[in-house]
Amino acid sequence: MAEKLRIDKYLWSIRVFKTRSLATEACKAGRVKKDGSNLKPSYEVKIGDEYQVSKGIEKKVLKVIDLLHNRVDAKTAVLYYQDLTPEEETYKFKSMFHAPVLVRDRGAGRPTKKDRRDIDSLKQSDSFWDDED
Repeated sequence: MAEKLRIDKYLWSIRVFKTRSLATEACKAGRVKKDGSNLKPSYEVKIGDEYQVSKGIEKKVLKVIDLLHNRVDAKTAVLYYQDLTPEEETYKFKSMFHAPVLVRDRGAGRPTKKDRRDIDSLKQSDSFWDDED
């Protein structure tokens, strides 16, 4: 007899989603796909299948290595799936957190007109490089 496991429970148990209800909602909202088609929360997971999971701005491609019925720690959970997410997708997500942040010294007061122009030109030059990619 083959083991049966729902996709929402699997995604929760490998720690893709914090709660099972969040995993269920993601399936209902069409953020969990297999070969481009949306999956229902009750979809039966099979070993060797690949799933596309969108979680906010992050997109992952996961391949099922083994079935996991209960939630375990992160180090153990990694053994039950393979992350096939393309590197450029991973770097694109991570680079959002490394964007330059403008900082003014505390107590420096309100920016002058010249300071404001300098800040605006810096912001415009950053967005120029982002548009080329």
